[in-house]
Order: sequence, then C-alpha cells, then structure tokens
Amino acid sequence: MKVLVINGSPHLTGCTDRGLREVEDTLKANGVEVERVNIGNKDIRGCIGCNFCREHGRCVFNDPVNETAPKFAEAAGIVVGTPVYYAGANGQALAFLDRLFYSTSGVFDKTMKVGAAVVSSRRAGSTSAFDEINKYFTISAMPIVSSTYWNEVHGFTAQDVEADLEGLQTMRNLGKNMAFMIKAIDAAKKADGLPEQERGVFTNFHTEA
Repeated sequence: MKVLVINGSPHLTGCTDRGLREVEDTLKANGVEVERVNIGNKDIRGCIGCNFCREHGRCVFNDPVNETAPKFAEAAGIVVGTPVYYAGANGQALAFLDRLFYSTSGVFDKTMKVGAAVVSSRRAGSTSAFDEINKYFTISAMPIVSSTYWNEVHGFTAQDVEADLEGLQTMRNLGKNMAFMIKAIDAAKKADGLPEQERGVFTNFHTEA
C-alpha cells in the first residue's frame, strides 16, 4: 500500500515540507509506503478546457501532471500539502490538481482512494485553503482523512513549525488515521468489492433551440 504525497510549496524544505514529513514518517511507521512529488518549484500551467485528455487519456501539456498521473493511479491515498497565500491554497498547486483530477477522470477510478490536505500558514487563512483542497476529494468518491484538529501547521520557517507541538501532533494523528483507513478499505474491498458509483445522470440545463 502506497500514499502519494504532493508538496505544493516552492520551498522544498519549508513549513509545508515539515508538516508533510511528520505525516510521512507516521505512515511509514504504520506499514504504508510513501512517495513524494514536489511540484511547487515546477513550471505548471492551468487547465485550458481543451478536452485533449478525453481522447488521449493524458493532459495536452506534458509536464509533472502527466508524470504524476500513473503514480496516483497506483496509490491507495494522496496527501496534498500547500502553503497559504492570501487565505487560499498556492495557485500553482490548484492548477496542478485541476489538471491531475480532470485529465485522469476517465482513465482510472478514484473511488475509495483516501485523501488528505495539509496546509501551513504563518497565522491565518488555513481553513479556507484546507477547504479548497478537500473539494477535489469529495467530487471523486474519495474519503477524507481527518485528525484531532484541522490538518495544519503554523510558522514562518520550518524551525517555527518545530515549536508548533499541536500541529505536529495533528500530523502524526493524521498519518495514523490514514494508515488505518487505507487498511480498513483494503480489507472491505477484498471482502465485498468497491461500492458501485452511479454515473448515468448529468444535470444540464442547456436546451436546444
């Protein structure tokens, strides 16, 4: 069982990384393999709605999105970490997620892959960024992993995060809960299979003239 960890921060050893490392170490201690992908320092543009992916099974822009897609397909869960910019997630991380989730929607089933958001902020804006990331999971039949507080760490530097003892505790509990959910879902999947998802209805209020 593997969890894919996405670091959306351009600072590869900054606050977001410190929070993610606490989750990663806990997952490993609980028997879950981890693979990290750093995208915050990469050249990633947003979706242009061209629907190239619908015909070809990959995004028209050949960048880390296409490189990450098969790793996401194989993973039992995904953790997305982002710094908070103007009370929201990093725009680059959101562009990456828009294209990753959209371009793979017809390629592999995300049902019951577990998802977790991790956010870092100096002081505020973290819960709105947290909400932004979680919406990618709720539209994809992916259970969200919770902890004993919102999944956030605080500080201006990675050293500051070391002093956020509750934040690091929250990360460890997140890792434990994620490992448990992955194992529980795997056992249920083997016993009963995945829940069938209805896909036949697509509400559209457009009418032909």
